[in-house]
Amino acid sequence: MVEDGGEEEAEGESGEVPAAPQQQQQRCNGFLPGKEAAGGGQRAAPAAPEAEEMLAAGGERREARLETRLSRRRLAVLAVFSCYSLVNAFQWIQYSILSNVFAGFYGVSFTQIDWLSMVYMVAYVPLILPATWLLDARGLRLTALLGAGLNALGAWLKCGSLAPQRYPLTLAAQAVCAVAQVFILGLPSRIASVWFGPTEVSTACAVAVLGNQLGTAIGFLLPPVLVPNTPNDIDLMAHNISIMFYGTAIVSTLLFFLAGVVFEEKPKYPPSHSQAVLQTKPPEDYSYKQSIINLFRNIPFILLLISYGIMTGAFYSVSTLLNQMIVTHYEGEEVNAGRIGLTLVVAGMVGSIICGLWLDYTKTYKQTTLIVYILSFIGLLVFTFTLDLGYLIVVFVTGGVLGFFMTGYLPLGFEFAVEITYPESEGTSSGLLNASAQIFGIIFTLVQGKLTTDYSPRAGNIFLCAWIFVGIILTALIKSDLRRHNVNSGIMNLDVKAVPVDSPVEPESTTLKIQSAL
Repeated sequence: MVEDGGEEEAEGESGEVPAAPQQQQQRCNGFLPGKEAAGGGQRAAPAAPEAEEMLAAGGERREARLETRLSRRRLAVLAVFSCYSLVNAFQWIQYSILSNVFAGFYGVSFTQIDWLSMVYMVAYVPLILPATWLLDARGLRLTALLGAGLNALGAWLKCGSLAPQRYPLTLAAQAVCAVAQVFILGLPSRIASVWFGPTEVSTACAVAVLGNQLGTAIGFLLPPVLVPNTPNDIDLMAHNISIMFYGTAIVSTLLFFLAGVVFEEKPKYPPSHSQAVLQTKPPEDYSYKQSIINLFRNIPFILLLISYGIMTGAFYSVSTLLNQMIVTHYEGEEVNAGRIGLTLVVAGMVGSIICGLWLDYTKTYKQTTLIVYILSFIGLLVFTFTLDLGYLIVVFVTGGVLGFFMTGYLPLGFEFAVEITYPESEGTSSGLLNASAQIFGIIFTLVQGKLTTDYSPRAGNIFLCAWIFVGIILTALIKSDLRRHNVNSGIMNLDVKAVPVDSPVEPESTTLKIQSAL
């Protein structure tokens, strides 16, 4: 078995799935509506024997069968994506973890340094819809190259900001990296769905998200080591910053070229039945606007959209303000603040992988998401009330527990969204989740930062606890309708239609149907 380009296909997962008829399709998942069947109702797709009878009678309907196989290239695609996502996350946090150093170097306030982190959130919100449209209209390869290329461009622009009076240039460079992020954060679930089989899709998504988390972890660890606080020697500080900036630029450029070599639009054969079904749909019938409308009519998705935004926004806020929280109670401990951040994220990486493996094994999306949400709430409470005890080892432990659950939640939200919105585009649902996270992240960072500065870190953290409790309630209200899992399990008719979750049509059926006009 050979893939296009001479690559061998991985053995193991292989099968066939009936494809939808090769005619004008009518779908509710972003595809333009078709015709009503005679008699006022919508006509369901006939079974294969009936289709043969229709062909004998002069009908045009035909059957096709598609193989499903796993491509070995999928591992290279996942690795390269994870690496350049890592570099992008590193560039996000590298200023915040050294907020006192960069405030002194550029001669600006802490709030202006916080904006070097928040620009990632601000840029994401207005650009996410164009970015997800580009992903759906122009495909995975172009979107991946834009993310990797802009990431490298922003890194090189930072190399020109190595002087105290050049804060505007470093802000502009960070804004370019923020735009790159728009083309990165929505890809994990798309890469997992397009390239990986049903028994590994959640794990693949977790690994893709893990790359971003690892970048945050390295961003907590390396900058305090590379750029120690030397307020009496600005030239030495500039030299140390240059090492960090130039190293990042070189690595991100290499990854851009690797992305150009490795990324393809999709494998030769679909990796799962759900992907095989989607690939039979004619692209000219796709309506991005209709897809967005359907997502906002999906009540469980709206509840997940808000709850995911609360949890991830809280994580962004804690990450941005961690340095300030630590040095408030432990003066001069910038390096340990970075190490605590590292502990938080590395523990979250472990949580992400465990959660991904657990989902692939059990498919208990709602239960797992709710439990992790509750444990994140408990973890933040413990972190809040032990932060000022005067023992850094306690902060390391509580930070690790908090990170395990809070960061481990991120891939859960992506995969749960794909399940309850299938067959909508994974990039669109993930993009909207990330947009919600950025909005909540901006609000939480500004409010928590103000509370931390004017009162104490405890006041800011209690503010976050209150919101996470709201998120628990919203998560408990989500109806678990595992549409993609049903398709991969064979719980489907020959053709399938995605209807709004709150639609009164066939409420007793959990079967997904794809409807086509004859």
